[in-house]
Amino acid sequence: MGIANGIRKQAKKIAIGERHTSAWAQSLKEAAEELPPPPLHRLEKDGLDVSMAWAIIGIFGILFLAAVYLMSLILIPITLAVVVGMILGMAAEKLSKMGVPRLANAFILSSSVALVIFLLINSLADPLMTLANEGPAFAERTINRVMPYLERIRWLHITPATFESGSMSIGALLENTGNVLHVVTTNLTPALVQGLIFFAALLFFLAGRVNLRKTIIMTFRTRTQRLAAIRVINAVEQVLGFYFATASLIYVGLGVVMTVIAYAGGLSAPVLWGFFAFVSSFIPYLGITLMTLAVAVAGILTHDGLLIGLMPAAAFFTVHLLMENLIFPAVMGRRLEINPFVVFLAILFWTWMWGAVGAMLALPLSLIVMTVIDELLIEEKPQPQLPK
Repeated sequence: MGIANGIRKQAKKIAIGERHTSAWAQSLKEAAEELPPPPLHRLEKDGLDVSMAWAIIGIFGILFLAAVYLMSLILIPITLAVVVGMILGMAAEKLSKMGVPRLANAFILSSSVALVIFLLINSLADPLMTLANEGPAFAERTINRVMPYLERIRWLHITPATFESGSMSIGALLENTGNVLHVVTTNLTPALVQGLIFFAALLFFLAGRVNLRKTIIMTFRTRTQRLAAIRVINAVEQVLGFYFATASLIYVGLGVVMTVIAYAGGLSAPVLWGFFAFVSSFIPYLGITLMTLAVAVAGILTHDGLLIGLMPAAAFFTVHLLMENLIFPAVMGRRLEINPFVVFLAILFWTWMWGAVGAMLALPLSLIVMTVIDELLIEEKPQPQLPK
């Protein structure tokens, strides 16, 4: 067997080397052609080997999820910065075409994001302070309003005396409110750190966006793989930018409508309700559900009649339903449709991992995965041309 392999190697060297060969070399080549092919040794795996392979993959998957969960303090702002930076990719391209340098481009866009966040916080400061000052009166009014409904449910064993003493008394509720404020102030420092990480990561991502694209593309060896990488990156930026630019305009209109509904329905802090309607709309299914329930509870507490109290929630739900099923599909088209069950699972998963921020990141991360799969699996796509 070793002699046959040696004959084959010598024949290959002669075939690759000089064109004019001797009679000995020619006979050696003919002998190599007459030899039988080497046997193929196929390594067969049994069920235990397959189980071990999947077990190893599962262990690494669990360790990866544990790392993502434990590093949430850093990964949340960085992931949010990358998503926001990719959403602003189209705006960055337009500024670059206008001759704006990359660093100035990144500074302008990141400063714009910071300015919008500051204006939102400033506009919401007064309503939130008013709500905090009216907390005790609101809690007492809530108990008095809900008590007739609770007394009808006999198996709960709730009477007016329940709220006069014990853990559900007004004093206990105020004490728990103080504990909640203590928790909020304790978590204020990590939130500020995450905010600084977010703005720094956003600035550096926008400044080095072009170089990062080139680095990712050049990591692939073949021309076909590089073209696929270009196509995927461009598609992800276009989808995110187009989706969130259009969704923001539609949901701003929804927030304005909700402000009008809250003002007409007699709800306190109508601007705050409009802002909550705008933010909750970016969380599919779960956001609209929580927002409708909150408006319904606020309406019931505000008005004496149950039907009148539910009217603001019914109006908001109807407007949101029309926007999601008529205006949104007409503007966005069907190319950005995602399976509702997949989106629901993504929201549950990222909410469990990263809380409220994870719920807001579930949709953009789902869009990224969907776009990558769509670009890689569908063959008939316009191919970008690389410079030769």
